[in-house]
Amino acid sequence: MAEFTFELNDDQKQVRDWLHGFAKDVIRPAASEWDEREETPWPIIQEAAKVGIYSLDFYAQQFFDPTGLGIPMTMEELFWGDAGIALSIVGTGLAAVGVLANGTEEQIGTWIPQMYGDPGDVKVAAFCSSEPDAGSDVAAMRTRAVYDAAKDEWVLNGTKTWATNGGIANVHVVVAVVDPELGSKGHASFIVPPGTPGLSQGQKFKKHGIRASHTAEVVLEDVRVPGSCLLGGKEKLDERLARAREKAKAGGERVKNAAMATFEASRPAVGAMAVGTARAAYEVALDYARTRVQFGRPIIDNQGVAFQLADMRTMIDAARLLVWRASWMATTGKPFTSAEGSMSKLYASEVAKKVTAQAVQILGGNGFTREYPVERMHRDSAIYTIFEGTSEVQRLVIARTLSGMPIR
Repeated sequence: MAEFTFELNDDQKQVRDWLHGFAKDVIRPAASEWDEREETPWPIIQEAAKVGIYSLDFYAQQFFDPTGLGIPMTMEELFWGDAGIALSIVGTGLAAVGVLANGTEEQIGTWIPQMYGDPGDVKVAAFCSSEPDAGSDVAAMRTRAVYDAAKDEWVLNGTKTWATNGGIANVHVVVAVVDPELGSKGHASFIVPPGTPGLSQGQKFKKHGIRASHTAEVVLEDVRVPGSCLLGGKEKLDERLARAREKAKAGGERVKNAAMATFEASRPAVGAMAVGTARAAYEVALDYARTRVQFGRPIIDNQGVAFQLADMRTMIDAARLLVWRASWMATTGKPFTSAEGSMSKLYASEVAKKVTAQAVQILGGNGFTREYPVERMHRDSAIYTIFEGTSEVQRLVIARTLSGMPIR
């Protein structure tokens, strides 16, 4: 088991510096353009693929880093460059993780490479879970998957929303209800292969922030997928459903929702994204405060500004430490007895909103214009308190964990 440390090793530092250079030289110069265009930055994704950042091998290396710091370090540096473009680069990873967590070896080997494509023909993937009436309330999901035994096919019907890369993805991973009576225990995940009839893109959302990341509805109308596209296979699903039915009949213990438990383990990565955006805004504000002269001296000489910067840096460092702790715990198999994953995501996301707002304030009128990046960073930061569990849901998870109540 890796010991917890605050110090990156030499290999991690080398990767961090490489990522930082890509974020500085490739992502940042393009950030304003793609924010205005509100389109997927395919040339940037392709460039990331050429250098090896957008690839299964790279993310696997970071995911299996024994210290747990590979993924949060990667997220922080890329999102330091720009949140919208970075999400376009890492968004495929959520679908890939869904397959890694639930799929068979054959499914992993078949589908994950198709999610990324290759540097000459990059692809993206989409993870489709949220619905118009089922965001944080996963038990309210309505998308149905019905098994056609005669053809060994699953038939999917429903509408997914807030899907990153939804509709433009080469591979979609769709969560659907297979047994409505079991609530959230009756869900399963399916691969929808490229070009499958019945899957279409619905509304593409025009967003407040992260505008370079494609977010859309995914409509499923009698979408038929082979039985081999059920992640984990039917035998495993049938066994899981049987256990859930037995517990329901016996009125047994209320077990922790599997989807919520999965989110709990992945939330530190979102916290790291927020840390990257907060750090970027802080650095812009610090440089501005050092050079902006008012009343004959740099504005950083005024306590009102200096104290804000001191608080901003303190909050950013505290958020990073919470993220690193939770990431290390998840990698080393230590249980989140106090919902440490949700703690890291909650605090880091709130810090990102506060720090970016303070950065706008320090830049004054300039901070309110698109001539300076803090305006965009402030818009981007709003998403962190919303996606992958709102701040209110994080507090609910933490409170229920501390009280011993089940997380539903």
